[in-house]
Amino acid sequence: MIPVEVVNSFLVNMGKEFVILLKSKVDERTLPISIGQLEAQSIAIALNKLPFPRPLTHDLFKNVLTEINCTLTSALINDLTDETFFARLVIECDGITKEIDSRPSDAIAMALRFNAPIFVDEKVMDAAGVVVTENSDDTETNDDESDDTELSPLETLQKQLEKAINEERYEDAAKIRDEINRMN
Repeated sequence: MIPVEVVNSFLVNMGKEFVILLKSKVDERTLPISIGQLEAQSIAIALNKLPFPRPLTHDLFKNVLTEINCTLTSALINDLTDETFFARLVIECDGITKEIDSRPSDAIAMALRFNAPIFVDEKVMDAAGVVVTENSDDTETNDDESDDTELSPLETLQKQLEKAINEERYEDAAKIRDEINRMN
C-alpha cells in the first residue's frame, strides 16, 4: 500500500464532476479520481477545516462512530475495475478491526475527518497513477515556472502528456491520455 495525501485542488468537469488528486508520499505519482459535487464539497470542507452549523453526512457518521467508541484507522483505495475505483474503510471498535466497502470519495472524506492515513494499492497506482509535476525541472526562466503553478489539473496533465510524448515515454503518455479522457 502506498501512503498518499490529498492535493487541495478540484477540477470542475462539465459542471457536475470533480477530480481529486491523491499524491503519493513515496514517489512522484498522483492518482486522479473523479468524484461527485457533493463529495467534493464535503472533502473541501474537511480540507479547509470550515465550520458548518449542522453536521453533514460524513460529520454525522464520524459522530456516530465516535459515540460508540469506534475510530477510522485508515482509508484504502484498493481496486480499479472497469474504470471504477473501489475503497475500504478500516474501522476499529472494541479492539476489533473491520473493513467496510466504500466509495473512494466517502473514504477520503471520512479519513480527513478522523485525521486517518489514506493508502492506495500498488496495482491501482500502477494502472491509473500519473506523474504531475507542479514545477518544471528545467532551469529555463522563472516565468515558465510561474506559468506552471497557475495551470489547472487538466492543463497540467495535457502538458505532461506533451512532455511524455516528446521524451518518447509512450506508456506514461497512454496513462495520462486515458486520465484526460476520463476528465472530459
